[in-house]
Amino acid sequence: MPVTTQRSSFKSGGKAIAVETFQTAGSSPRPTVLMLHGADGLNYNTQYREGARDVAAAGYQVHLVHYLDRTGEKRASFSTLFQNFMPWMGTVQDALAFASDHPGADQHRIGIIGISLGAALGLAVASTDPRVRALVNYFGPLPQGAIATTSKLPPTLVLHGSADPIVPVANAYAIEALLRQQSVPHEIKVYPGQGHGFRGAAEDDATARSLEFLQRHLAGTAAPANAGPLSANG
Repeated sequence: MPVTTQRSSFKSGGKAIAVETFQTAGSSPRPTVLMLHGADGLNYNTQYREGARDVAAAGYQVHLVHYLDRTGEKRASFSTLFQNFMPWMGTVQDALAFASDHPGADQHRIGIIGISLGAALGLAVASTDPRVRALVNYFGPLPQGAIATTSKLPPTLVLHGSADPIVPVANAYAIEALLRQQSVPHEIKVYPGQGHGFRGAAEDDATARSLEFLQRHLAGTAAPANAGPLSANG
């Protein structure tokens, strides 16, 4: 079934944040995924849109969020990364509200797929916002100081390359330790010899694992009959 793309926007911090929504035809409420790109942004890497289409083709409504619009950047500047992290987190939380209200979305089944910087944002937001029901972390760093200790992360899949020169694989094991400590359902896959980004069989395996994980923890779950709208914890 063909995947359609719709471009829209929402407001966050007084800025217009662009969103590309990918989905197949059909009007029934479907599980929804925010896709958060890496520090390279969306002007330099076509793989984010290809990945969004793959996930949408599996039956999800996928929102590719241009969160760098909040800080007026095409790609993240490493010199201002830390000071911009909190505004980006706020934009991801606003994106959850946008996704919850989007036509055809199931507001009780929202997940995040984060890549690199986007994965760090996903971890930080998912630790504070119960609307996130599943998280896929592609070679993201553990955002020190941004993880809430008062609540649990949702079920999380961690994917990382053993030879990552940008985000060392130690981050994957640190995230795994945190998930164990919280007794959260999780999986981790470290690909031998892969760097910051997967190639060949590793890329195919990561895609398959992500879709299987989302099927089990997001698409395969149903909202309780008496479930009301979920709200963020601050």
